[in-house]
Amino acid sequence: MMKRAAQLYIAFVVAGGFFACAHAWFLTDEFRFWPTLAFTATVGAVSLLKVPLPGIISSLSVGFVFKLVALAELSAGGALIAATAGVLAQAFWKAEQNPRPHQLAFNISAVWVSVSLAQAMYRAFLAWLPGELTLALVLAAAVYFIANTWIVTCIIALTEQKGLLAVWRECFFWSFPYYLVGGGLASMFVLCLHAAGWTSALFVIPFVYLIHRSYRLYMDRLEGERDHAEKLADLHLRTIEALALAIEAKDQTTHDHLQRVRVYAQEIGKELGLSTEQMLALQAGSLLHDIGKLAVPEHIICKPGKLTKEEFEKVKIHPVVGADILKRVQFPYPVVPIVRSHHEKWDGSGYPDGLKGEEIPIGARILSAVDCLDALASDRQYRRALPLDEAIKILENESGKAFDPQVVEILSRRHIELEALATRASADAPQGLVTDMVIHRGEAPAAGFAETAPVWSSIASARLEAQVFFEWTRELGGSLSVEETLETAARGLHKLIPFDCIAVYVRNGDRLLPAYVSGVDQQLFASLDIPMGEGLSGWVAENLKTIINGSAAVESSCATGPRRITTLRAALAAPLEGASGVIGVLTLYSRESAPFSEEHLRIVIGLSSRLALATENAIKYRDAQQSATKDYLTGLPNARALFATLDQELARCQRERGHFALLVCDLNGFKTVNDRLGHLEGNRLLKQVAESLQASCREYDHVARMGGDEFVMVLPGLTPEQVEQRVAAIKRAVTTVGDQLSISVGAAFFPHDGATSEQIMVEADTRMYEDKRQRAQEPAVHAEAGLARAH
Repeated sequence: MMKRAAQLYIAFVVAGGFFACAHAWFLTDEFRFWPTLAFTATVGAVSLLKVPLPGIISSLSVGFVFKLVALAELSAGGALIAATAGVLAQAFWKAEQNPRPHQLAFNISAVWVSVSLAQAMYRAFLAWLPGELTLALVLAAAVYFIANTWIVTCIIALTEQKGLLAVWRECFFWSFPYYLVGGGLASMFVLCLHAAGWTSALFVIPFVYLIHRSYRLYMDRLEGERDHAEKLADLHLRTIEALALAIEAKDQTTHDHLQRVRVYAQEIGKELGLSTEQMLALQAGSLLHDIGKLAVPEHIICKPGKLTKEEFEKVKIHPVVGADILKRVQFPYPVVPIVRSHHEKWDGSGYPDGLKGEEIPIGARILSAVDCLDALASDRQYRRALPLDEAIKILENESGKAFDPQVVEILSRRHIELEALATRASADAPQGLVTDMVIHRGEAPAAGFAETAPVWSSIASARLEAQVFFEWTRELGGSLSVEETLETAARGLHKLIPFDCIAVYVRNGDRLLPAYVSGVDQQLFASLDIPMGEGLSGWVAENLKTIINGSAAVESSCATGPRRITTLRAALAAPLEGASGVIGVLTLYSRESAPFSEEHLRIVIGLSSRLALATENAIKYRDAQQSATKDYLTGLPNARALFATLDQELARCQRERGHFALLVCDLNGFKTVNDRLGHLEGNRLLKQVAESLQASCREYDHVARMGGDEFVMVLPGLTPEQVEQRVAAIKRAVTTVGDQLSISVGAAFFPHDGATSEQIMVEADTRMYEDKRQRAQEPAVHAEAGLARAH
């Protein structure tokens, strides 16, 4: 439907045409019928020699030469009649479709205005310079050209939303020289007509035909170049679409995403009045904005969960890489800045350059908002699609922060309409690359094929599977050790599924820690510390879903050791669900790219339920054991564990004729802390003291809490001098924990102070109380010294 501005403009031009017509008949004082009829017939006939104009539904004829002659020889009214005949001939002769009434009225009015202005120029110039007929007609031709072409240019610009100057230069400017030549031919015709009548004037007609012929040849060549340019443009677009397919082939989770973004972006670009060059850049940018992801590791792109900081740093390079790739193509329109800046944000917090506001190219601003909207409203491997209305609300909340408010306003107002257009375009678009085909022809590779088990071996496999499951059920229930339970499962599983590494991760709060690892890259996988939801196993644990032939490289980002690269490529993982929820993940790794089958997955799922319960029981038993030998407050070994360790150390020293020291430590002033500050503060200080004592130990030393504020340390191999240094360090460390705290320490040595653990403990305890008495006497001694000085 025609816009209101175009309708008003047509009405204005028609009104102007009728005014020009009325004015012309007002100026006509003598109407010559036969010359008017002759010129009308001539202009109408010659106008049949028309040439289509490029880019618009219009044509050009050599009839304008005889219109110029008519305005020179006829009255104002007669010239308009002749010009009207030319318009009607062009409009209806061999026309692809007849013009509508308003179009015909507009064309006639435009010619009336143009002829009236040209005739006024002609007569005014001759009144000024009476003898300059040729120059007068050339100027009249120029006025006719400018008036007629600009009237038509304005209506084209209004209906097609293009720039005035761009339309005029593309459609009409090239024909200006022909009008000047036509003005010269018109003057020759008039001079011959005056000199020798109509017969001599006929000699000018061949020149007029030459102008028509040159028009035709020029337009044919121009049409050929236009067709060639369109074919190149189509080839260019198909190349762009092929590159877009390459992106989709790597990231198949975003199927149809590029086509949908293109539709949304182009419709918004039209509403914002982007130029032809900007629209072409936006079209290419919407298809190629993610081409830089070809440089991002596939396991990061396809990661089924949240990205780590390091992984996101890898992803952030894709706008820069994409821009560098497209810069080499040398696009004739500015697509490179759009691709580079499509992750910039309105408030300047985006990347890679931190542009803000209108510093960001308009195409990138459109693409940023549209890309986010479609991502929110589409299914991804890490979340389900949001309803379109919810996605729009998220964009509206980010308006003026992440996105251009003008773009968000258009999306908010037109999202239902744009979604319908995008859905239609996706349905009509060619299918993506087919990668799951089977090729039946082709010989064996140079390395040959791996041996395939015969069909009858499936019976043996089923029997083996039943036997392994029976052994699992018996052995898993008979062990209460976590390590033994998992090792039993690994041995049985390896009989049924080929893998290069197995790992069982056990949940500890919001993280997964390796409880059992065996196979290739064992050290790497044993160092993993996997947050829930991250890495391949973390995603499996959080979502309670299995993964088959996932990327093993995803796990390495969670490694805490120096090595972070694995030679393993594929993984099969299943969650271990116990009575209290998910307790961990069983993951198998392989060097091959896709070694695991649905049958392997079935076996792992069958084992996982048994393994989960057995592991849960073993963990509970281990925790119960630890709670029986560990102090609940400080986490140090308790008295029971202390005496067990002391007996072991005593036996070792007797066997190897070694020696060890035993320290009994008791806090001074702790009761005061409890009474004044409360038990919570007292417990906090006890934990800090325990940490200080443990920090002073060597790897093979042993520190335990006997109870209350008393601690015991077993120190193998230390001499009395070394023990004295250790005691001094302990006392200094405790005073830093609390200003009111100090510690008394008593030391005893095996074999010098006793042959049994009880004898050594008693001796150390006695010396600790001696140290405590000495510390209690120190304030009194200092007080007496102060009194003596006062006297």
